[in-house]
Amino acid sequence: MRIILFGPPGSGKGTQADLVEKRYGLPKVSTGDILRQAVREGTPLGRRAEAIMKQGGLVPDEIVEELVRERLARPDCRAGYLLDGFPRNLSQVKILQEIDGGRPEAVIEIDVPSEEIVARLSGRRTCSGCKAIYGPAGREPRLEGRCDDCGGSLFQRPDDTPEVIAERLRVYQEQTAPIREHYAARKVHYRVNGSGTVDDVFARITAVLDGFLGGRAGEGRA
Repeated sequence: MRIILFGPPGSGKGTQADLVEKRYGLPKVSTGDILRQAVREGTPLGRRAEAIMKQGGLVPDEIVEELVRERLARPDCRAGYLLDGFPRNLSQVKILQEIDGGRPEAVIEIDVPSEEIVARLSGRRTCSGCKAIYGPAGREPRLEGRCDDCGGSLFQRPDDTPEVIAERLRVYQEQTAPIREHYAARKVHYRVNGSGTVDDVFARITAVLDGFLGGRAGEGRA
């Protein structure tokens, strides 16, 4: 099967993706992770992406799509996988169907009120050393302004100010509305309340996925 997980910035999507991967044994395919890996390994696509990022540009869809295509072709994805950060638009939805059409899928959207997202992200701090994240939606540092792991100073990222967060949420809603409508029409889209503890949200996600897998028990997971 295929699980597609999406949600606005600050929804806790990355944390939930890790938990889903562990519980269901499906490899997590994160566009951010595979892009960084390609850059580290110096692959042809990685070098192209790195050159663009060094100039301050956004990595174009065609590079991201090719990276996803390569990742899904690996043996560990044959039985199923979890997508985090893809697809981001209807063009990528079409690409995904071309790559691996016909696979049963569940699309889970983590829904968090905008005012809660602003509170979470505006209170978030990032370590200048190891990049660990602290804040209302996660752990608090034992020593104010210092990272528990490496002792680095904590700072607020420029994109974690309320004004920038509001714009990021606007763009997210604009980009994802057509995707939501597409998967809702196929009756595979599920909204999950993203408020509460990490465990609370994960319990809601597993309730959806356990029901989905139970309904397809006779079909297998491929």
